Amino acid sequence: MVVVNTTNHGGQNAHLVDAVAAADPSVRLRAALAVGTRPDPQLTDALIHRCAVEPDFFVRDMLTWALCRLPAEITVPRLIRELGSDGSQARSQALHTLSKIGDPIAWPEVSALVHDQDDEVARSAWRAAVALVPAGDEGALAADLATELGRGELQMQLSLSRALTGLGEAVLPVLDAAGTSPIPRVRAHADATKQLWHDPDGGFALSHELAKRVAAIGPDA
Repeated sequence: MVVVNTTNHGGQNAHLVDAVAAADPSVRLRAALAVGTRPDPQLTDALIHRCAVEPDFFVRDMLTWALCRLPAEITVPRLIRELGSDGSQARSQALHTLSKIGDPIAWPEVSALVHDQDDEVARSAWRAAVALVPAGDEGALAADLATELGRGELQMQLSLSRALTGLGEAVLPVLDAAGTSPIPRVRAHADATKQLWHDPDGGFALSHELAKRVAAIGPDA
């Protein structure tokens, strides 16, 4: 766990640095809400450090909201540096927050993580890359993301399918090409993703279809 010097972080809100690291998650949640309600740029580092280690989903979500309330010119460069962290949660949460802020300056660093070996980091990178892709580069991103088709189990594949369909029509020729892959899992994933593109509300059906195909093909095919 990163220790933050409260003397140099937060000014009049320095006590909140301790509160966002309290043992009780309800205390941490209220502290994160308070930080977001009264944005203080001096708390930026403390919030980002906490995102890297916070175990509670709802607290992490509130920390992200608090960071989004701060000026992007302060948070974005710091979040970009966090993408180089050795900690997978640090990278994943930084990607998630950058996707919410939506500043395109982060695009090069975000797109570099779409093949991260950690599944949660990769999933966050897929979503962030789709949110930040420059206009006109959707096809190139689709081709890059398509190299991940067939990766992981059902929820991992659903995440990639949703990211790919978020790229609009640019993804269709990429999925057509992937549908001819010699790898059965890639073909199945590409076909299921195309179904989702044509029926965006069919996520539940897609999950069943993918589950059957993944089970039938096996993990190593």
